[in-house]
Amino acid sequence: MTIPWMVGRDFSVIWDEEEKFGGLPVSLNGVDDFRHCMNTSNFTDLGFKGSIYTWWNGRAEQDCIFKRLDRCFANMEIQQLWPGVEVEHLSKIGSDHCPLLITCNSDNVQIKKSFRFLSFWTKHESFKSVVRENWQVDFYANPFILFNHKLKNLKKALSTWSRATYGDIFQKISSLEEVVKVHEAQFELRPTLQNRESAGRIV
Repeated sequence: MTIPWMVGRDFSVIWDEEEKFGGLPVSLNGVDDFRHCMNTSNFTDLGFKGSIYTWWNGRAEQDCIFKRLDRCFANMEIQQLWPGVEVEHLSKIGSDHCPLLITCNSDNVQIKKSFRFLSFWTKHESFKSVVRENWQVDFYANPFILFNHKLKNLKKALSTWSRATYGDIFQKISSLEEVVKVHEAQFELRPTLQNRESAGRIV
């Protein structure tokens, strides 16, 4: 395939174990087949913004299962045509799947993300060494210039170190928030259902 090509749908299979919450252990046979199919087709996952999970089985507590079943793949030609293409997982409304919003932008605009310092970083054994290594400079200048240079280096190093050590933390938080919301909604709905059942028995 030498023309721009994109495939987006419910593939009914996950890519790895991190894309599933709850339920039985993941079958690696299906995962391996899926990866082989996409890789031999020269497709690349376009990634996403939002919660990692795109499907929920509609149940709660021990029977609750979340998966990432919906995704978008594209070949290199379409990524060259739209280098700023983005996929966003929207909220589930009236379906057990969430809709995917695809934004195609021909301008490769780099969005500057704000830096967030996370306090639990300091408890990791390699945190101090990362700070120490990236707080040193090999030139002399005005103290304010030196401080600004050190701070920029450290923020970049900590962001890279955090992703390598913990993965995408904010994405994981977004996914867990979705799981918590579902459990809370089920918990709030339970007394109402119990009252209806009681009223039905009385009648």
